[in-house]
Parts: sequence; structure tokens; C-alpha cells
Amino acid sequence: QVQLVESGGGSLQAGGSLTLSCAASAYIASNCFMGWFRQPPGKEREGVAAIDSDGVTSYADSVKGRFTISKDNAKNTLYLHMNSLKPEDTAVYYCAADERGLWVGSVGPYNYWGQGTQVAVSS
Repeated sequence: QVQLVESGGGSLQAGGSLTLSCAASAYIASNCFMGWFRQPPGKEREGVAAIDSDGVTSYADSVKGRFTISKDNAKNTLYLHMNSLKPEDTAVYYCAADERGLWVGSVGPYNYWGQGTQVAVSS
């Protein structure tokens, strides 16, 4: 059973904007902490942004002021709004969720992961 489905990735030039979406099952959307992670080419997966059940958000230093995480509870969808994109933002972006908690500083293990969506930023 597919629980998290990302969409919205693509290729664009530096300075552009992109919004990623993560459609979640109703259970996950109602019961889990959620967040975004990314894995740049040849590098390890890293945390990008997280949101808790109260809507409190946290971000990796590398994306603060440029990325915004949000959640639409009516649509069971998590978003990542990315502005002022840089070539170093190139990565596969993953949506993740867990009932116990989720932190930008940790890549898990978490109970639920999406399949990933590719973002490529050219200079």
C-alpha cells in the first residue's frame, strides 16, 4: 500500500522556484510528523525541513530563508516551496513521516518514505 507519493520535481536554472508535493494517506497525515529529505548525487541523504503536529517547522541551515515547508490537512498533502534555487540543491527529494517524531538533523529510521522526486538545478 502506497503511503507517500511525491511530485513536482523537475529541471530548472539557478534562481528559479519549484514546489514539491507529497500526497499522504489519511492515517499518515493525521498521525505523523512529516518532513523532507534529499540525497544529492554521490552524497548521503540529508534533512531539509520538518513540520510537527502543531505546525512548528524546522529547517536545515542550507535552506533557511529559501525553502518553506507547509501542510494542507484538508488535502492530506505536504509541500516544500523552494525559492532561489542553487545548483547545490540538485538532489532526489524524499518525503518522510513517522508517528514518533521526525527531525531535520536525523535521517531516521522513519516508518514511511516516498519514492523520491528529482530536482536538477543548472547554473
